[in-house]
Amino acid sequence: MSTPLPPDARTAPADLRIARLRLAYDTPRGPHTVVDGFDLALPAGRIGCLLGPSGCGKSTVLRAIAGFEPVREGEIHVGERLVSSPTVHVPPEARQVGLMFQEYALFPHLDAAANVGFGLRRLPRAARQQRVREMLALVGLGDMAGRYPHELSGGQQQRIALARALAPAPALILLDEPFSNLDGATRERLTAEVRDILRAAGQTAVLVTHNAAEARAMADFVGVMHGGRLKDWTATQD
Repeated sequence: MSTPLPPDARTAPADLRIARLRLAYDTPRGPHTVVDGFDLALPAGRIGCLLGPSGCGKSTVLRAIAGFEPVREGEIHVGERLVSSPTVHVPPEARQVGLMFQEYALFPHLDAAANVGFGLRRLPRAARQQRVREMLALVGLGDMAGRYPHELSGGQQQRIALARALAPAPALILLDEPFSNLDGATRERLTAEVRDILRAAGQTAVLVTHNAAEARAMADFVGVMHGGRLKDWTATQD
C-alpha cells in the first residue's frame, strides 16, 4: 500500500512512462527474459489496460511498476520520478502506488471503515476518519462502515478494497485481474462501477486482464501483450 500523506499534501495523479523495459528471471541456464522492449505512455488521470493471455508478461509488468520485480534494462517513471532502472530501485512503499489485489485481501477481523483506513494510520484520527468517510461515499458504501467482510457481498468487498487502495491518494493505482472471481453479470456491472469511481477520483490506473470486453469497457487505452512484448497501445472510444 502507498505511504499515507497528510490531507494538505496528497499526491496528485501522475502519468506513467515506461521505456525499453526488459524483465528477466535467473535460472540455472542463465536469465530467462519475460518482458522485452516494452514501451508505454499513460497520461495522468487516465485508465490503461494490459490485455493478453496467461503467461504473456502483463502481470510481471504490473509487479515491476509496483516495485516487486527488478528491472534488467529500461526505465519506469511515475510522474517526474524515476522509480525503476538497472541502477535505481525505489522501494514499493515509497512509490505512492496503490494496489488492488485479485483476491481483495481484506482483513476479516476489521470492519469496512477500518479496512479502508488501514493505510492511513499515521494521519491524525480526525483526518483519518474524514478520509475514510470520503472513500466510502465515493464507492457508494457510506452506510456499510461497520460491516465486516463476511457480511458484504463479493461486489461490496471489491469496492471496499478499491476504497482502501484509493484512500492514501496514490499517484497511480494498479489493478490485477480484479473481476476474475466474479460471475458474468456481476463482473459487467462492477467493471462499469469501478471505471466510474476511478474517473470520479481523477485517478491514473493500470488494469491487467485477459478479457477483451472488460478491457474495452474499462480503459481509455488498451495494450495487447504477446510473448512479453506490447504489440499495440491504442486509445479507446468513450
